[in-house]
Amino acid sequence: MSNTILRRIIHSSFAPAAIGPYSQAVLVDKTLYISGQLGLDAQTGSLVPGGVEAEAKKALDNMGHILEAAGISYKNVVKTTVLLADINDFGKVNDIYRQYFTENFPARAAYQVAALPRAGRVEIEAVAVVGVVEDMAKL
Repeated sequence: MSNTILRRIIHSSFAPAAIGPYSQAVLVDKTLYISGQLGLDAQTGSLVPGGVEAEAKKALDNMGHILEAAGISYKNVVKTTVLLADINDFGKVNDIYRQYFTENFPARAAYQVAALPRAGRVEIEAVAVVGVVEDMAKL
């Protein structure tokens, strides 16, 4: 029996390149760890205009491209962490988040932080599982 753990770097050219020494995502066996996504335009590397809602939408779109590169979707996401420059934006980000995660929501934590890269207003990271996800009835 092998104790080998498979690891693969996942990259999507439709999501912004990493802005530091890290990968967009790392797949370890059947678990995908997605680095924090900002509301960056993949072509320019700049924050999208329009405030926290536009940044949240773009961050989640970027996450979607990375999920697609791994052959999965938002349904496979089991945990997210939302980092906010201002906790007062929590409701606005939730409104956008709800458009991507519509039922059987992933576990989540949300924090206000002192600052985000590129003066972003929101950053979202995720953990997803690779494979067919079937939701069980609520206990």
